[in-house]
Amino acid sequence: MTEAVPSYLSPTGQEIVFLLLGAVAVGSALLVVTTRQLVHAALWLVVTFGALAGCYLVLTAEFVAWVQVLIYVGAVIVLLLFGIMLTRAPIGRSADLDSGNRAVAAAVATATAAILVTVVIDGFRLAYTPLTPGGGAAKELGGTIFSTWVLPFEALSVLLLAALIGAIVLSRTDITGSSPTAADPGAPPPSTHPDDLSRTDRPGGLPPVERPGSSGVDRPGGPPSDQTGGH
Repeated sequence: MTEAVPSYLSPTGQEIVFLLLGAVAVGSALLVVTTRQLVHAALWLVVTFGALAGCYLVLTAEFVAWVQVLIYVGAVIVLLLFGIMLTRAPIGRSADLDSGNRAVAAAVATATAAILVTVVIDGFRLAYTPLTPGGGAAKELGGTIFSTWVLPFEALSVLLLAALIGAIVLSRTDITGSSPTAADPGAPPPSTHPDDLSRTDRPGGLPPVERPGSSGVDRPGGPPSDQTGGH
């Protein structure tokens, strides 16, 4: 006996909760990209990830929901906050966070959302799957990933690794190991003569050199000694 497909005009409790969580996720995501305070953007991102985890729970995908909470809420957001603090980014309201392309970004986002909604509605208008408990457990999900979707999973892993390496290369300015002589090829090389070295530059911290026939000791930066031996 097949289960009757419920009508859109009479949603179930699970569908109502899913729609509410989706509205919370969309609203908090809009606040992430519209706020002018970095800390507030990170906190609104926590709300977005939490709402997505709730949507996964409603869809009986318990494993994906807890992974969403542990990795994204518990690790990515903490890493983002530490990055804000360590880079001494402005915590308060900052007008520099607005790029001035808000109208273009809103138009592109609206068009993308309209295309996605249209494709999903046309492709899954009559599709209905009953939500059975245990369908999103770790055993079933792991068996599906490492049997049917193993190649896309590995391709995504390589893509994320390449993105991580690229981010490290772009963020490091001293990765080429440039030296002052390499930066200025016409600059003369530093002098290694013992008379031109200070006390701290000499090997073992040797004292300044005393030249024969001079009345004093040559010290870097000091007055020149009498080379004739007279007074």
